Amino acid sequence: MDLNNVRSTLYLDPTLHRALRLKAASTHRSMSEIVNDAIREALREDEADLAAVANRVQEKSVSYEAFLTKLKADGTL
Repeated sequence: MDLNNVRSTLYLDPTLHRALRLKAASTHRSMSEIVNDAIREALREDEADLAAVANRVQEKSVSYEAFLTKLKADGTL
């Protein structure tokens, strides 16, 4: 066991637990590895969203009304 890992208790739906056990056995990976990879992938999506927001933080704010007017003007709405 890696000493840098943190132990955590998760409560899984019995069906998910059974599927996870089967996946671990069929891929010769631990359940922890599979769960870590799944969480990492889910958080990667959030990371991309947060990066996009951070890149646009300097942009001027636009009111909802102005945004709606622009969408109507260029035919989006």
